[in-house]
Amino acid sequence: MAAVPTRNDRRVILHLDYDCFYASVFEVEQPALKSLPLAVQQKQIVVTCNYEARRRGLHKLQLIKDAKRICPDVVIVLGEDLTKFRDASKDLYSFVRGFIWGGRVERLGFDELSLDVTEMIDYNVQLLNSNDLTTAFFHLDRKDPTVGFVYDASRFLGATYPPMQDGSVVLPKISSLDMRLLLGSHLIGYLRSRMELEKGFTATGGVSTSKLLAKLVGSVHKPNNQTTLLPPYESPGDSVSEGSNVTQFMDDHEIRKIPGIGSRLAQKLRLKVTGQTTGEEKLTVRDVRLFPGMGPPALEKTLSGPGAPKGIGMKVWSILHGVDNMDVLEARDLPTQISIEDTYGRGRLDTIENVRRELEVLARSLIRRMRTDLLDRTDSTAPQPRWLGHPRTLRLSTRPRNPPETDGARSYNWNRISRSAPLPSFVFHVDENIDAIAERLVHEHAMTMFRKLHPEKSGWDLQLMNIAVTNLVESAGDQKQSSGRDIGKMFRQQEAVLRDWRVHEPEPENGEQGDKGPDTNESRGQDPLREEKMQQPGGCDVVSDREDGEWQEDDESDGLWRVSLANVECSLCGASIPHFALLAHETFHAAENEAG
Repeated sequence: MAAVPTRNDRRVILHLDYDCFYASVFEVEQPALKSLPLAVQQKQIVVTCNYEARRRGLHKLQLIKDAKRICPDVVIVLGEDLTKFRDASKDLYSFVRGFIWGGRVERLGFDELSLDVTEMIDYNVQLLNSNDLTTAFFHLDRKDPTVGFVYDASRFLGATYPPMQDGSVVLPKISSLDMRLLLGSHLIGYLRSRMELEKGFTATGGVSTSKLLAKLVGSVHKPNNQTTLLPPYESPGDSVSEGSNVTQFMDDHEIRKIPGIGSRLAQKLRLKVTGQTTGEEKLTVRDVRLFPGMGPPALEKTLSGPGAPKGIGMKVWSILHGVDNMDVLEARDLPTQISIEDTYGRGRLDTIENVRRELEVLARSLIRRMRTDLLDRTDSTAPQPRWLGHPRTLRLSTRPRNPPETDGARSYNWNRISRSAPLPSFVFHVDENIDAIAERLVHEHAMTMFRKLHPEKSGWDLQLMNIAVTNLVESAGDQKQSSGRDIGKMFRQQEAVLRDWRVHEPEPENGEQGDKGPDTNESRGQDPLREEKMQQPGGCDVVSDREDGEWQEDDESDGLWRVSLANVECSLCGASIPHFALLAHETFHAAENEAG
């Protein structure tokens, strides 16, 4: 038997899984739906349904006609447009992230979150009074000791695995793993209650020391519940760790339901252990782990192949033992790419006109998604919403069906082919109609890319098309990872900085018009900042092409400009610039960066 992978249980990881998320979005909009059987339809399939519908015999991936036959009074709502689900997911993510120190919250799809709360737990463990655990106070803010909640630190909140009689725990020392997980159970309980109270969504929670274990243990008690995986996580002196709760917990899981082991890997493992790729009997983690000769080398040999990552044997061996050292990714405000795709039955895309029509549908969804995810609508002083990021690349991907074999059967094609091109600037015209932009994008760009992918005039037999924008650069922002600065906003801030330093000429005597110099905007009675927002062709904010993506800032002037009575020093190049030349000088830098 190969050695057990080394564990690292220093972290406390929470997992949140929103209950019946798609259906819940509609229920939050219309609370009356909560007591009715509700199913969400995409194409002719029930993609999800609420628990009342499940109680009446409905389930995911059921045909709509079958759902109506089984439950005639089911309420069917369309879920083709993902905008409302995406918006709700982003809102819940932002809500939860606001509680977590360091923003260590990772979004997994629309309806799951992983949270690294190690720092919060360690801080609160240090503040515990071992003589009075029943009235402990969990601090949510280091700087404000009044922000937090009261909890009972003598017992776990919610369910545990293995089950405990009453949830109470007697600890040999207050800094043990048990206590850290116990605090984690109270924190996730608090987050779940706040989410339900303020947002109307319920969630199932898991508490452990890794993303893998927290996710799996959270699914033990559903819905609207939580489970903590109790120590011991290692078996003392036993190389196969048979005495650990982690091993006991993992062993009963069906292999294909383990995160990180997809259907193709599960088929290969089944073939290795049973000699068959399919079968009615479930193949468990224990079956694979204890199979003679099983270990990282055997798994590497079994699972390696085209597209398989290097070291897959060790990775899967670790997963089988519940070892997962993957970090919860730092919170990212913007996606790295945005893509929209759809699948098609045989014959759906048999003409170029059908292809064009479907590409326009995808393009409309893509542009709507870009506006949802990338536009900042919070600045009420701006004449129009500001782009937080600018994708630079347009990508079109397709997946053709494999031709039939000699016996008429077809193997599934897992591979996509793609073509990329620069994203045209007119996509960023926020004042133009989405349909018009989508039609132009397809006519002038996507169709050209499609013809290069598929030069044949017909017979493509495509099962999937995907259109995406990639290579996103955060722009027109104040963050260091931004590639440019919102110049309009900068000048508005600059106006406030310079206000106290301006020299106001006395009114000329005898009604004579004084020479106000080059400040012509003021002489016309116009807002000198209103038209000073630099834009690329197409109306988008200026994007710098500097490799480091930063504008150098000076702390003494809040990252704007250093002020003197006579001139202003540019924080980018250090030049001393007269007040009247500020706009021209900034325009020079913007154009220089754009050309670079």
